Amino acid sequence: MTSADIDGLVQTLPSKRSNYKPTICKLPQIFGAAVSLPGRCVPPEAQTLHLNLNLNLTPTSISILRHMNFALRAIRATTASPLRRVTTINIQRRTMQIQSIPMWTGSHDNYAYVVIDDKTKDAVVVDPANPPEVLPVLKELIDSGKINFKGIINTHHHRDHAGGNAETLKQYPHTPVIGGKDCDQVTTTPKHNETFKIGEGINVRAIHTPCHTQDSICYFLEDGEEKVVFTGDTLFIAGCGRFFEGTAEEMHEALNNRLGKLPGDTRVYPGHEYTKSNIKFGKSVLDTPAVRDLVQFCEENEETQGKFTIGDELKHNVFMRIEDPEIQKATGETDPLKVMQKLRDMKNNFRG
Repeated sequence: MTSADIDGLVQTLPSKRSNYKPTICKLPQIFGAAVSLPGRCVPPEAQTLHLNLNLNLTPTSISILRHMNFALRAIRATTASPLRRVTTINIQRRTMQIQSIPMWTGSHDNYAYVVIDDKTKDAVVVDPANPPEVLPVLKELIDSGKINFKGIINTHHHRDHAGGNAETLKQYPHTPVIGGKDCDQVTTTPKHNETFKIGEGINVRAIHTPCHTQDSICYFLEDGEEKVVFTGDTLFIAGCGRFFEGTAEEMHEALNNRLGKLPGDTRVYPGHEYTKSNIKFGKSVLDTPAVRDLVQFCEENEETQGKFTIGDELKHNVFMRIEDPEIQKATGETDPLKVMQKLRDMKNNFRG
């Protein structure tokens, strides 16, 4: 092969390295033709690489592929012939795919999310609050056969999270709505730690986290390897929601005794992109390498959803470090619940 017309598409879950930077990942020389995927960071969790070209795979080329900058689970030639013409290479295929849908960017900075079970194409949408931005995405995915739309999941009842349920149901009637008891059009409210599935491969556990609202529920998802949590307005990257319907004790329970006990490599998908303002406040009370790393990340990136883990939050989120001596000194309190309340009051009034 002396030349190739490459159309590369890499679908990824974010890197385990929370501070990775975009790079150009180059494939090695294959039959004398150097190819590359420009302008896209391809971390080890890369799911699927589609190469729209006629590529003859031999044992030699397979060996070369194994040295690319992402983990290769398996690649097999299944014909008797030593050469096989292919158009798609599956590399460490994930069961779970997540598509973010930014909403009201520049004002509310919300996120909705589409979660897809890759095997069955069954999918749900999380917090589809703004139909003009969400429904076109859903329609394209459904009409193209990429998903079987199975339900709506809400993290809490506020209109900027559950306010799009009714309009979504007009387009897709009889769709189940899973969420807190006060969510609009809700059909099912899971109990704390109750489990259910999306498709065949994604296990979901509901985690009740009352405080921001009393019906707040976070959802912990596993596909056997990848772990994520949708946190609504309970946990943000480097922050937490206001205590509109709850207390410091409830937020402490939600953040530190429930979400904080999830596996450290669980990726966090919050309801809003508030990280820049959160970490500005965080740095005013806790100046550590982890905090400074997040400050730098925010200077270089506009979006942080899915790029940080529970383990990261335990390092840079001041609301999850209420027993840290530096934070206690900044708040003038030592009792954990008083520290939590003081931090919330300070954040509410922060103008940095």
